Amino acid sequence: MKKRGFEVVSKYIKANLELPKRKTSGSAGYDFESAVTIEIEPKKIAFVTTGIKAFMPEDEVLQMYPRSSLSFKKKLVKANSVGIIDSDYYNNEDNEGEIMLILFNFGEETVLIKKGERIAQGIFMKYLTVDNSETTVKRLGGFGSTGN
Repeated sequence: MKKRGFEVVSKYIKANLELPKRKTSGSAGYDFESAVTIEIEPKKIAFVTTGIKAFMPEDEVLQMYPRSSLSFKKKLVKANSVGIIDSDYYNNEDNEGEIMLILFNFGEETVLIKKGERIAQGIFMKYLTVDNSETTVKRLGGFGSTGN
């Protein structure tokens, strides 16, 4: 039985993508690569896809952080700071749970992200809920799909 891990989303199944992995035994984060080559113009944001989806137990979340070199070397930041990938995002009806990053170019030059370039790291975390926590919305997609 699967407990926690990564899969390639169906539209990228033949794109020869690498599943996220840790580089060292002490690494908390799994490195995510860009699934496409994309240019991000100065002072603009772009959605950069990884072509990857994640599965995990209901009491966990995958937190997505930019790689530390992204801002220093490329003048890019995650526009939404930390990305939260909830367990019910996996295989949702809208986009199959495809993990994408919203990157902002705060530099003065266009930045090239190449397919296969490491752009983020994901860390699985347990979380707690309050007593009698009730939910009323079914997830259908991502980026605001559960309401305003």
